[in-house]
Amino acid sequence: MNIKKGDNVIVASGKDKGKQGKVVKVLIGENKIIVENVNLKKKHQRAKTGGKKGEKIEVPRPISASAAMIVCKNCGKPARVGRRVSPDGKKIRICKKCGAEA
Repeated sequence: MNIKKGDNVIVASGKDKGKQGKVVKVLIGENKIIVENVNLKKKHQRAKTGGKKGEKIEVPRPISASAAMIVCKNCGKPARVGRRVSPDGKKIRICKKCGAEA
């Protein structure tokens, strides 16, 4: 999977198309990601103590990783990600548009 926790992504398809956010969690086995303020669902939460009321909170739900594109730090556009091996042997992700490190 090319998307990692902490990346800035833009949603490419679905009801939240065009929204941008930071990746909070990556679910590798399911090929899904959780992005802040994207795909929000209401959750009814019980009162934790006797005197307080329960509440409805909005929780971000997972979206498919294929529905999101990484936003390049250098050019600021959504781009596909490639890989390049650096001289010291590490694999680095690169932007396919500008060639900079993603």
